[in-house]
Amino acid sequence: MSETRRGASLGQEPPLGAERARWIPRRRKDWVLPAVIVRRLRDRRVRMPLYAAAGLVLAGAAWIAVTGVLARNELLAAQRSLQTLRQHLAQPAAAPATAAGPPAAPAATVQDAVRDATGHAARAHRLTTGPAWFPAAHLPVLGGPFRTVRGIAEASDRLTRDVLPPLARTVAELDSTGTDDGRHLDLSALRRVAPLLEQASRSASRVRADVDGLPHGTWLPATDRARTELARQLDRITPLAHDAAAAARLMPSMLGADGPRRYLAVFENTAEARGTGGLPGAFAVLRAERGRLSFEHFGNDTELSEAHADVDLGAEFNGLYGSAAPTRTWVNSNMSPHFPYAARIWAAAWQRHSGQRVDGAFGLDPGAVSGLLAASGPARLPDGSAVTAHNVVDLSERTSYALHPEFKRRKAYFLDVARAVAIRLLGASTDPTRRTALFSALHRQLGEGRIKVWSGHTAEQRELVARSFGGALPGGSAPLAGLVVNNAAGTKLDYYLDRRLTWAPGRCVDGRREVTVTVRLANRAPASGLPPYVVQRLDDPSYDTRPGDNRLLVSYYASAGAILTGAALDGRSAQLSHGAERGHPVFTLDVELPAGAARTLVLHLLERPADQSAFVLRQPLVHPLRARALPSGPCTG
Repeated sequence: MSETRRGASLGQEPPLGAERARWIPRRRKDWVLPAVIVRRLRDRRVRMPLYAAAGLVLAGAAWIAVTGVLARNELLAAQRSLQTLRQHLAQPAAAPATAAGPPAAPAATVQDAVRDATGHAARAHRLTTGPAWFPAAHLPVLGGPFRTVRGIAEASDRLTRDVLPPLARTVAELDSTGTDDGRHLDLSALRRVAPLLEQASRSASRVRADVDGLPHGTWLPATDRARTELARQLDRITPLAHDAAAAARLMPSMLGADGPRRYLAVFENTAEARGTGGLPGAFAVLRAERGRLSFEHFGNDTELSEAHADVDLGAEFNGLYGSAAPTRTWVNSNMSPHFPYAARIWAAAWQRHSGQRVDGAFGLDPGAVSGLLAASGPARLPDGSAVTAHNVVDLSERTSYALHPEFKRRKAYFLDVARAVAIRLLGASTDPTRRTALFSALHRQLGEGRIKVWSGHTAEQRELVARSFGGALPGGSAPLAGLVVNNAAGTKLDYYLDRRLTWAPGRCVDGRREVTVTVRLANRAPASGLPPYVVQRLDDPSYDTRPGDNRLLVSYYASAGAILTGAALDGRSAQLSHGAERGHPVFTLDVELPAGAARTLVLHLLERPADQSAFVLRQPLVHPLRARALPSGPCTG
């Protein structure tokens, strides 16, 4: 044994340097203990950062969980405030002032609801912007729901901060800035808020685009549902912001801020279908000057039955509708679903009849009147009876034919209804306790296409045609599913018409998409008890008919470039006539629709592939179209 080993075994100091590093005591217990301690210290230096990291992760997860719940509660509270806002805008003001004082101002209520929503959304945004949320939102694969939650909170904050306050301020301006006599609108108030509404419109578009960009289809379905719900709300609010900005730009000039204006307002009877809705019946001439509205004349369709319109709407229009002489026959003037065509005919016919030029035209039906009367309150007829939101459709399109079988009396009655309703709505528009609800109802009816607007001034019409209330047949290459019916029998049986449409894309063939369109029409007219005028046929068919049988010209407006490859009516091959309007192929079939019967028309088309489903054209009749457009997509492979 060497000296070193002997020395070590006798308890001597181990050698220095590398030899000491390799030396491991094996017999003395006091030399084993420091080595164990060293290993434990080394293990602890490794474990402590791991423990710290794990602690931070757990703390961050806990923080996200807690703040996520709090943010969710704030967003729900903001949503409740917005629901309150919608209710106040949709309902008329409460009872008039009492001894206790005046009723609460609608504008104040609206602003309070917006202020509450803004506060809740801002807190939700702050709760989801802490240091734990940023790294969580950027985790690969797992970070999607966290990015979505952060995005929802931020979008809600921007919505309630940048979009809703200008809308609320507009309500406040219109309600609080009265005029000397209180009988006309203060157009200067609209011009004051116009820049704010323009900014709100742009902000709404940006917020909507950002929400579209948020992750969806993540591993947390609850966040996907929240994103979908926010997108649905923005789909309602964004058009509202756009329309409010457009109204602030257009209304001052259209309401006579720069000189008097005249408009033709035509009431459409949807018991007899026409392309824009219903047969043009009673009408009124409306004058607007510096925000003051008044009616100069009321008339009905018999007054304009001989008036011709000196307008040329082109070869396509003449090819589709020329046989019905729409420019020379008032009751056929709106067979096209493109409202600007009808409005131009109406304006020209009135000028030919009266020598008076109008600056624009409006079209509205009893369904629209019902929505407006819900906000304005009932109108009173000369005999003391009431025209209300609940009875106006039935009264003007069904009951009146039994109450007034004599032609002239019935026409006079329709004029009484039109005059009473117009005066009631005019009064409500200058009543601060009704104005907010009336404007909200007006926007709703404009959005549903039951009120359509055309201007004879080019700059104004350029803006109107881009809005839903412009009543324009959509252009462009986007898919379109347009079912339009025109009554060909002269009956008033479309009050009982039920319509359904399904647009179903199929496989691709040579780069085109097969599309199947199924149209179902049902005549729900009762077998007996209808007045003769309602069931009377003016088409003089060569085949036998029964009271209650109807006849329709059924037109389908297809996507641009669509090719019809086949059609069947009730399972039997059918030949449809072909035409075109504003870039869309139009396929038309003359359909006899017996009382109590239903008929099914199926069209097979080849269309250009597109990333979106078809836009459904909704012709406003008594009963709304029930339509379903199934998802589509581009052709691949």
